[in-house]
Amino acid sequence: MSKQRSANASYYRGGTSRAVIFQPKDLPKDRSQWGKIFLQVIGSPDPNGRQLDGMGGGVSSLSKICIVGPSNHPEADVDYTFVAMGIERDEVDFTGNCGNMSSAIGPYALNQGLLGTKKYESNGTAEVRIHNTNTGVIIRNTFQTVDGEAAVQGDFTIDGVGGSGARIQLDFLKPGGSKTGKLLPTGNAIDTILGFEVSCVDAANPAIFVRAEDLGVDPTILPNDFLKLPDKLALLDDIRHHGAVKMGVAKDIESCPRTIPKVAIVAPRGDQKVLSGKTVPGSELDLVVRFISDTQPHRAIPLTGALCTAAAAKTEGTVVQQCLKAPLVDDDMITIGHSSGRIQVNAQVDEKGDIESATVFRTARRIMEGKVFWNE
Repeated sequence: MSKQRSANASYYRGGTSRAVIFQPKDLPKDRSQWGKIFLQVIGSPDPNGRQLDGMGGGVSSLSKICIVGPSNHPEADVDYTFVAMGIERDEVDFTGNCGNMSSAIGPYALNQGLLGTKKYESNGTAEVRIHNTNTGVIIRNTFQTVDGEAAVQGDFTIDGVGGSGARIQLDFLKPGGSKTGKLLPTGNAIDTILGFEVSCVDAANPAIFVRAEDLGVDPTILPNDFLKLPDKLALLDDIRHHGAVKMGVAKDIESCPRTIPKVAIVAPRGDQKVLSGKTVPGSELDLVVRFISDTQPHRAIPLTGALCTAAAAKTEGTVVQQCLKAPLVDDDMITIGHSSGRIQVNAQVDEKGDIESATVFRTARRIMEGKVFWNE
């Protein structure tokens, strides 16, 4: 028996995700201790899948940890490490990035005074350069300030989050090859895995895209209905495991990480009913995509998944590019339909066909600051 231990922590929503945020200085110097602390904080493992004993929310988008501190990277102000947490299992995964939570990292750094001598106007615009240690990608985070803190109130809305907030711009600089060093890690726009044509693309996070039609799955399917198709979800996870080996993310099928590569079904635009009950007309979309993580369909598209989808749409010959039909809804954007609505991503391609940058807009909100507790 021993009393509980505690550490300073914050709780933020970033985009359509939430996470507990720590600074390295508030955690044990022995990093091998971090995993067991994070599991208790988030409430895992929980065979009931609810994480009632912690701060997780029972789904992957709400079962997250971020670690933020000053950076020694010459192009960055802060380092940001993302940790994806298991729900039913005791998994602590440092392999991938969370794009949605990236939107909260700049505001967190400003609110916590992590920017050193860098000064911003109390009421103006702040730009924070973030080094994501999971992928090596530099993210430029631009947002408004109010009385020296990150602005929260505004009229910008994102599908999947109720209400509105202050708009945050995220520029992922040179996101291609985030984990593998190549936009197309296999060297091919299309590969065949388990008899299915797929595209293995690495931008912001690696992902594998499969045509919904080839799988015999309704491309506009909603998460609860997708969960009624365990055989299809298991097949997609098999494709993901085999694709991880092809992409060089894993040495063998058994060692495939839980969160990368992500896997998604993709289809040309069409009318889609979303979780709010509304119908988004196909005329307002360029593509329809459904992402799956750990055999769980996402209720909203992962932001790195959206960035990777846009990069794939700009890459000649991929199954994503083949699903794209002219004209685009917005000439400067790829407009992607997902279970909660739509998202627009601007992917800039250089003369060599590499993705120079990818831009997306989000909102974020500080929810709590204080101490979080765990047991020895």
